[in-house]
Amino acid sequence: MSIPKTHPFDFDPTYGMHLAELLAVEPPEAAAGFDDFWKARYLKALAVDPQPVLRRSKITHPDWHVLDLVYISTGSFRIGGWLILPRRGEVRRGLVVGHGYGGRDRPEFDLPVKETAVLFPCCRGLSLSARPPISQNPSWHVLHDIDKPKSYIIGGCVEDIWLAVSTLVALYPWLSEHIGYSGISFGGGVGAMAIAYDQRIDRGHLALPSFGDQPLRLTLPTVGSAQSVQEYHKKHADVLETLRLYDAATAASRIKVPMLVAVALFDPSVAPPCQFAVANAIPKFNEIFILDAGHFDYPGSAEQEAVLRDKVGQFFRVP
Repeated sequence: MSIPKTHPFDFDPTYGMHLAELLAVEPPEAAAGFDDFWKARYLKALAVDPQPVLRRSKITHPDWHVLDLVYISTGSFRIGGWLILPRRGEVRRGLVVGHGYGGRDRPEFDLPVKETAVLFPCCRGLSLSARPPISQNPSWHVLHDIDKPKSYIIGGCVEDIWLAVSTLVALYPWLSEHIGYSGISFGGGVGAMAIAYDQRIDRGHLALPSFGDQPLRLTLPTVGSAQSVQEYHKKHADVLETLRLYDAATAASRIKVPMLVAVALFDPSVAPPCQFAVANAIPKFNEIFILDAGHFDYPGSAEQEAVLRDKVGQFFRVP
């Protein structure tokens, strides 16, 4: 075990909890109307024509064809991103890859997948999908329209993932039952909400998922976007009613497809009990992979990431 013993934070990023305690964390009670809220949003998103436009990218790679991509999401929001296609073999699987709250400035080329069309969307307001007045700063982005339950930007980001799936289906109809999702941190939390209601996604990998157990998330000292939400909550206690509709742990309890979830024992940005609330909510036939730390460098991280990488490669192998 290489859980960090020294760190610069004025709180304990393990929150004094050991693995057995973390594995016992349960998701919170669902908000009233949770399923109706998300099912209605999904049906609305499913009716949107993504109208994808592809162009050869200036980015090149020896193993992948790289295409710049724009598609239309809900509210006519233009989403930018990239599509990479293998130079060798057929396209037999699709994969949507989410990003953390730092956004994304290029595709990832070291994913352990073959014969896969990989779509890297930038969620609304971030990176290639930046648009005023939405801030690209995570501490402000996470607050955008948080006072409007139906318009909170996190819901729009979930819809951007659904439209990414629609884009892959539009471009490669034969992939419709073989599309996976992989996301970390922000992308992990958004991904849990997206996978729960999109039957076109056949499996998912979430790493260090955010937005789990929102009531608990408001109480644990942290850094980053969660801290921003906590500060807002101090002046606007009723925001919890919005946040309960955007709870990744509640959504995870609705997931019915194979999942690989990587969670950390130490994490200053996404509190481990909130991560485990997501992982533990998913049906038990799925795998939970334990990292010593998240959002923090630690001895042994390369070795753990290598093992996880191998698992991800097996998990998303072509059908």
